[in-house]
Amino acid sequence: MSLKDFKVLTFDVVGTLIDFEGGMLDYLRRAVPDSEVSDNEFLACYRTARAAERTDWYPNDLERCWHVMAPQLGLPDSGALAKGLRDSVANWKAFPDSVEALKRLGKHFKLVTMTNAQTWALEHFAKTLGEPFDMLLSCDDALCEKPDPCYFAYARGRFEGTWGYKQADNLHVAQSQYHDIGASMALGIKTAWIERRHDLKGSGGTMESKHTVPTYHYRSLAELADAVDAGK
Repeated sequence: MSLKDFKVLTFDVVGTLIDFEGGMLDYLRRAVPDSEVSDNEFLACYRTARAAERTDWYPNDLERCWHVMAPQLGLPDSGALAKGLRDSVANWKAFPDSVEALKRLGKHFKLVTMTNAQTWALEHFAKTLGEPFDMLLSCDDALCEKPDPCYFAYARGRFEGTWGYKQADNLHVAQSQYHDIGASMALGIKTAWIERRHDLKGSGGTMESKHTVPTYHYRSLAELADAVDAGK
């Protein structure tokens, strides 16, 4: 099957298109410039905080996370700093290849977001990415977060109802094994794993998970776009 046989690309956004780890670390260095907490320590602590049983919708949940993380990491704890982490999402940057690769992919496919972020945050991310999407879906729309299979069913209903495309026409593009690859493969949805941390140790700020072999495996979104253009 050629990649161009797909009609709809659904995208995880945070971690696949938007560099959330870099965004949070940039905020930490600005907000607490004298902090000696390492990048890996901060991301590991964040990962644990996000794995709590009771969380808020993301990224509002970043406020709660700061209050959990601050005492553990020896960081100052205040409402202003916690809210600052949440609000920093407006300034999070796209990965260097995201904008151009999305433009290239948009010539061949309908592009749909499937993000665990709330609508207010997705609006910032879409602007940062150059507004390339044909449909914007957030956790506010799906009323759940991945890896809940209900999110995948909701997205399928939306693009099927709008364009008539079926699940077989859909390629799900994501970096998170936990939130996306394992869940979508279990549902029979073809996947393209964008291994953003291919040259780094550990899982960073992403939930740890067993490895699921994807349909396609790339180290960047640009590699996916290259494969499409090459007719693979």
